[in-house]
Amino acid sequence: MKRIAVLAAVAVVAVAAGGCGSSKKKSASTTSSSTTSAPASTSSAAPTTGASALKLSADPSGAFKFNTTSLSAKAGKITITMSNPSAITHAIAVKGAGINKKGSTVGQGSTSTVTVALKPGTYQFYCPVDGHAAAGMKGTLTVK
Repeated sequence: MKRIAVLAAVAVVAVAAGGCGSSKKKSASTTSSSTTSAPASTSSAAPTTGASALKLSADPSGAFKFNTTSLSAKAGKITITMSNPSAITHAIAVKGAGINKKGSTVGQGSTSTVTVALKPGTYQFYCPVDGHAAAGMKGTLTVK
């Protein structure tokens, strides 16, 4: 009888330890989530440590415009992803302060992505396909 009580106590301790281990795992994933967002809040102090992901879309009607003319992000690594629901090919690009980086030109249903490391300032995002920016497919990216 005493032996059964000892085995039961060992089983309870094992289950409790397993429970503690899984709460530590939850705590670790919570920690990694807050670690992911922490660099974004300090990115203005260290421009290359933060990361921002911005999304926009080409106009589905075929007009030469994006669904927005202004974007903002914190300084650091910035990725802009443009979805293209239009039958016309488009791309996304960023220029200003010596930067001029272009994403790939894509057709309907695809996405174009550009990633740049930016310091605080004002930049232009635009469609680099010939004539599209001149026709109005551009906007302002404010980096803080």
